Amino acid sequence: MTTGLTDGLPPIDGLQEQWGRGVVHCPYCHGWEIRGKRIGVLGTGPMSVHQALLFRQWSPDITLFRNDTVEPTEEEWDKLSARSVTVVDGAVASVDSINGVLTGLTLRQGSSFDMQALAVGTRMEARSALLESLGLSTQVHPMGVGRLIETDATGATAVQGVYAAGNVSNLMAQVITAAAEGVMTGARINADLIEEETRWAVEGRFGPFSAASEAAVSTIVQGHAHHRRSASGVSSWAP
Repeated sequence: MTTGLTDGLPPIDGLQEQWGRGVVHCPYCHGWEIRGKRIGVLGTGPMSVHQALLFRQWSPDITLFRNDTVEPTEEEWDKLSARSVTVVDGAVASVDSINGVLTGLTLRQGSSFDMQALAVGTRMEARSALLESLGLSTQVHPMGVGRLIETDATGATAVQGVYAAGNVSNLMAQVITAAAEGVMTGARINADLIEEETRWAVEGRFGPFSAASEAAVSTIVQGHAHHRRSASGVSSWAP
């Protein structure tokens, strides 16, 4: 199963409309395109400070909007200060745009901020309905960024014969990583099928319906037939 995931966004006016345009999520996927711009980071959870520091690589003008959600630790406050990341308190009311182009954010208390790009940490949820129908359940990601289907290193799940790869089991995998996991899982499936086919062959060779067993049964049946025909005055019998 390579059913992927869905990105859950906070219910903020205008955010969904800018998703994939002025709103991005990954510094490795989108950092180059928004380098040097005024970048806002919308607080959505405990990873938002880390996200702000990541985007700081791409621009000296980073603003973290706490959005009544993010509570930095003392150590995180020191890091944000040392990297000259501006921190804004208050809940975000809207993501603003003109003619489809992101222009900034507005807080519920009325203040507006000009931004050229906005980074948002989404809630990543594995598309798991089909896998759950096969007896699996999602687990919380160790970093708290969403839910996924757990597998071993080769894609095998807790249900025999069911395998998963890509974002359904690795929420942060980029395309090349997901594709590589698919190759690894395909090899695991092939190995398991070979093992099963070999087991069937061994059971067929030595089991109750093996060639040796069939030959022994045939000999016994033929022997009984020969005995019955001799008793009837037939001197010999040939198949």
